[in-house]
Amino acid sequence: MATYKITFATLISNYAVVETLTTNEVAVGQAITVSGVSASFNGSQTVYALPQYRFVGVDTDGDLLYDTNEPVANQVLYYFVANDVGRFPVIPQGSLVYNQTCTWVTGPEIATYLGITTSGNETAFLVQCAAATNEFCYRRRQESGYVDSLTTSPGGDVTMGTLMYGSALYRQRGSVDQFASFTDLASAPVVGLSGIVKQLLGISRPQVA
Repeated sequence: MATYKITFATLISNYAVVETLTTNEVAVGQAITVSGVSASFNGSQTVYALPQYRFVGVDTDGDLLYDTNEPVANQVLYYFVANDVGRFPVIPQGSLVYNQTCTWVTGPEIATYLGITTSGNETAFLVQCAAATNEFCYRRRQESGYVDSLTTSPGGDVTMGTLMYGSALYRQRGSVDQFASFTDLASAPVVGLSGIVKQLLGISRPQVA
């Protein structure tokens, strides 16, 4: 979960725009919660756009219009039916909460991938590994330009990549940089995000607009 401070807000033609104090990692189509602004902005919302310029309304076809001569950083736009409100400073600052919980794979699925049976603390640790691999793999794909569902994996390849990374986390339990071992021989460090994991997740080929 990430929380950002809201510094400015405006509402035009049933589209609200809030500006965060710092760069945010919000993605189009994801859920956010806005609070501390006003009744015309607060509540659970779905991100419609992340404008780079000042929003000025919609045209006759309903397309969003921007003033390309006025760049505005850190904007988040969402649909909200209310009367127009001119741009104003939010004092005291409001809050934008972005709670992204990815659930592509589970602990038991990682155990099945590893071919092991667990109980007690081991099962709890697998749940931790699943949470970590889900968030990490989702975030890396998001950084590469993909827009994914938080609850459903984009495909079998991404599921396999997520399972592989989760299994690597599990096998490195109690170790800093490689799989734990009792052998006296030196072993090569394990690269958690290996080439094949990157290939499966598709993060070696960023999506572009």
